[in-house]
Amino acid sequence: MAAKRTTAKKRATKRRSTASKARRAPVARKPRRGGAGRRLAVSMGTFANRQAKKHTAIKRSRRDAAILRATHAGCDKCGGVGVIYKRKKDGSYAGSKTCTAKPKTMRPSRVQVAVTARFGPDKTSGLCGWRCPCHKSEKPRYRTSKEATAALRAHEKKKHGGQSVGGTWYLQIPAATQPSKTLAAAAA
Repeated sequence: MAAKRTTAKKRATKRRSTASKARRAPVARKPRRGGAGRRLAVSMGTFANRQAKKHTAIKRSRRDAAILRATHAGCDKCGGVGVIYKRKKDGSYAGSKTCTAKPKTMRPSRVQVAVTARFGPDKTSGLCGWRCPCHKSEKPRYRTSKEATAALRAHEKKKHGGQSVGGTWYLQIPAATQPSKTLAAAAA
């Protein structure tokens, strides 16, 4: 007689682990927000950081403008500013480009640059500012008209819903190159 084949025993299916035995997924812990004092300190820190960045940018642009004025002193093309500003037919400024004339002096004195960038009425000469009809304005602190226009557009977006209300950028020209009032009166 042939040997009897043994049938494999049916294995019991693995039972599902119950919810209590299941391994929990790790949850990222939220940092504690802190009290009002901590929130105030953070907001004051971000405000101080913004102001410091603005101050550094203004100092840099004043120094750059002072270097250009020192190197292009007496230049006929740009009037000693180092930048040529284009005008529209009505006399308002339209844009700017760097002066193509060769500089008179290549390396101005560091002391002279520092003094002219910090003191006197012409410390912001050659820089652009902007004015809005809503009486908001910024002093000359931008190197190019493009930067001043971008700042004006940001103001319009924030305060006027993105619509232009007729604001313009302006340029501060050195007092030496401006025509005097007495000469203009005498010519009229």
